[in-house]
This record gives sequence, structure tokens and C-alpha cells, in this order.
Amino acid sequence: MSARAGAGPLRRLVVLRHAKSARPEGVADPLRPLAGRGRRDAPAAGRALAEADSLPDLALCSTAVRARQTWELAAAQWGTPPPVRFDERLYAAGVGDLLGVVHEVPPEVETLLLVGHNPGLEDLVLTLAGDSLDDALGAVRTKFPTSAIAVLAWHGPDWPALAPGTALLTSLTVPRGRKK
Repeated sequence: MSARAGAGPLRRLVVLRHAKSARPEGVADPLRPLAGRGRRDAPAAGRALAEADSLPDLALCSTAVRARQTWELAAAQWGTPPPVRFDERLYAAGVGDLLGVVHEVPPEVETLLLVGHNPGLEDLVLTLAGDSLDDALGAVRTKFPTSAIAVLAWHGPDWPALAPGTALLTSLTVPRGRKK
């Protein structure tokens, strides 16, 4: 089943890798903040989502500081941000754990934003996408950099129906903010 065929409404899973993080000495990995570039790129990601009409009904975000800061800076670009749930299971998660969290999303959510980390997010996109537009899959296979946004579309009655190979990767964007 692809995004073009199937039962249920068109759903979108928007996958956002956190923006570039700093690596301060002596700071545990989950507590690492965004670097200067990350603080510029995260708002650019928010603007890119708004311009692409990919604003979510719900956001799920890792509890790591860099992911939370990415969410806050991106969502600040929107008039009214959607509800967000911070979930510690998204930190350092593999495909199985990520899918488990996504499968818990209520059926009334049609566009879901997932803010997290690599390699899990890249692997999730590659696992779910049965096909892509404009060779976006090839680009993801090459690199899924910080601030990357992948939009997966599929038809399904609810989120537990999302399975490997059932989505169409409709776009891959890597927004970058300008240096001041």
C-alpha cells in the first residue's frame, strides 16, 4: 500500500531531526544545548514547515535539551503552535521504539510532527517510505543532516496502520538560517 492507495484519510508524518547541537565539555549527551548554528536553523525549520503547509496537529518531541530547543524555536514561527508531548522514549530510539510511540497517536491527528535524533529518524524514514518524489529517498540514504525535515504521506484509518513501506516520502528539506 502506498500513500496514493488505501483506506482512510491522508495522513502525514513530518520527521524533524533536531538542529545542530553544541558539545560542551562535561555535559551529558541528553543535556547538550543547541549550538549557534542550531539556534539559527531551528527557526528556519519552523518557517519551512509553515511555507510547505506542513504544520502538525500534534508534535511528539524527545526530552533531550537540543530537541526541546529545536521544537521551541521552530514552533515560535507559527501563530498558534499545536499541542506537544515530550517523550523520553524518543531519545536514542530505534525504528521499533519510534513506531511504537507513533502508533499511540490518536486517530483524529492527521499530521504528526516527530522531533528527535539520528540514526533512528533516518532509519524510520527509510523503513516507512516505499517510494519517494524527486529521489528524496536517495538523498536520505546519503545523509539526513541536522534540521532535516522529511514529510511522509500515507492513507490509513489510524496511526497503528502505519507500517514499513506504506508511506510516500513527499519531500526532504534542510532549512538553514542566516548568520547575523
